[in-house]
Amino acid sequence: SVPATASTGGGTPVRGFVRGSESAPVPRAAVTLISLGGRQLGRAVSQGDGAYGLDAPGAGSYVLIASADGYQPQASTVVVGEEPVAYDILLSGTSGLSGVVKSVDSKLPVPGAMVIVTDVRGDVLATGLSGEQGEFTFAELVPGAVTVAVTAAGHRPLALPVEVGGTGVTRVEIGLHSGAQVAGVVQAAGGPLNDARVTLVDAAGNVVATATTGHDGAYAFTDLDSGEYTVIATGYPPVATGLTVTGGGAEGHDITLAHPGE
Repeated sequence: SVPATASTGGGTPVRGFVRGSESAPVPRAAVTLISLGGRQLGRAVSQGDGAYGLDAPGAGSYVLIASADGYQPQASTVVVGEEPVAYDILLSGTSGLSGVVKSVDSKLPVPGAMVIVTDVRGDVLATGLSGEQGEFTFAELVPGAVTVAVTAAGHRPLALPVEVGGTGVTRVEIGLHSGAQVAGVVQAAGGPLNDARVTLVDAAGNVVATATTGHDGAYAFTDLDSGEYTVIATGYPPVATGLTVTGGGAEGHDITLAHPGE
């Protein structure tokens, strides 16, 4: 039988099959022929075996667009001469990604976490918030390598690579570590010190983070692991103070600076 087509005929036939993964036929795919200027010239719907057919008005280059539920749309350039053209269209299926965000420390789900999916170029494919049980779901992702980045209040941000499967839903479990916070005020001569530089150094001597105080002299470091740190403030002769960060962090770790003799 001849595939359904909206073309009036009389031109050069363009025939072929719409196929998915492993050459499986894709029925009920919409196939549209447009001119390079964007005008629609014909439209067909693929049959049960994936066959489609339409007519190009004459020799030249055209764009063939195919789309179907559950597949990424595909646009192709077709060069038509005087002879009928056989052109098969391969569609890539879309896949799903779902998972759950949990706390590594408490083993409890983390609701309200921001989940961001990006492709290998860094373009954002999907974003969403985890639900009450830490769950999230994204549909219609292109199969392949993606990066899943997760941020949540009170936890360290995390990014991990995920391979989205060609069919079905890929499931991941994401564990976030609790992030401690160190905050305080840098003071000088009894008042807050603006534009002081505060450096956080870990027990191995590595600089973990730096901050500059505002007009209120305040500084803050977030997303920290538990452990021993040294906080160094400069702007006057530097002062180094030691502190131990536990699970919740350290608040009110104020620093007083003064010139010698003050």
